[in-house]
Amino acid sequence: MADGYDLDFLPTRVALPRPTQDATELTYPRFTVLLDGDRRLAAVTGVNIDGALLRELPRTGEWRLDPRVEAELQTGPAVYARNDLDRGHLVRRRDPGWGDVDEARDATEATFFYPNAAPQAAGFNQSKELWLGLEDHVIEYAEATDQRISVFTAPVLGDDDPPYRGIRIPLLFWKIAAWQAPEGLSSAGFVLDQSELVDTPDGLLAAPPLGAYRTFQVAVAEIARVTGLDMGPLLDADVLARQGARSPDWTRLTEAADIVL
Repeated sequence: MADGYDLDFLPTRVALPRPTQDATELTYPRFTVLLDGDRRLAAVTGVNIDGALLRELPRTGEWRLDPRVEAELQTGPAVYARNDLDRGHLVRRRDPGWGDVDEARDATEATFFYPNAAPQAAGFNQSKELWLGLEDHVIEYAEATDQRISVFTAPVLGDDDPPYRGIRIPLLFWKIAAWQAPEGLSSAGFVLDQSELVDTPDGLLAAPPLGAYRTFQVAVAEIARVTGLDMGPLLDADVLARQGARSPDWTRLTEAADIVL
């Protein structure tokens, strides 16, 4: 369909994180999805973002199945109907929308294919707003150097995820941002926890009124552990590891100032 994630986008080559299980590679303009057919959700997404060339484009595009993959291997509209689930973009709509206007528009519209979505509990609070703004925060930090970042995002496909309408609702999502700093490749890892918002007794989904999203900064090695993914050079580039943080530490974020870059 398009060129997909470019592993040479940064001065240091960064391959997509790779799952141990088989996954279908789907390329779109400036991003790639590795789709886990058993879970019907992405195991990995990777997108290239040129912060200097990002455009603010009107929201266009509608959610649709990818014709290259059998419908039963995708988490499609039936999962999101008549409940409190959002189609959560993994690659954000605006992330690949840079450069030439027509190319940018095609790229943002491609983010509406269902392999790029995962079920997220509806509603916003500070933690989810912080999660959605992580790439912006890293872009701002990287402006003094290369102004380019690569971002990898997906649900944690856990064995304990609750079943719902033929799939399992992921309770955790992970994100890793990578950029070229003066000292070389750098990376930062994050986890979003929606466990308190997902309840599926008797096959129904409800959002507890006091539930909350929680966002954490964690070591890339910890994300590799909980996902089983091969993170390649992202492991040694981790800003937390360079500062001597222990891998199991999960640092709760309440505002952008808490992020370590």
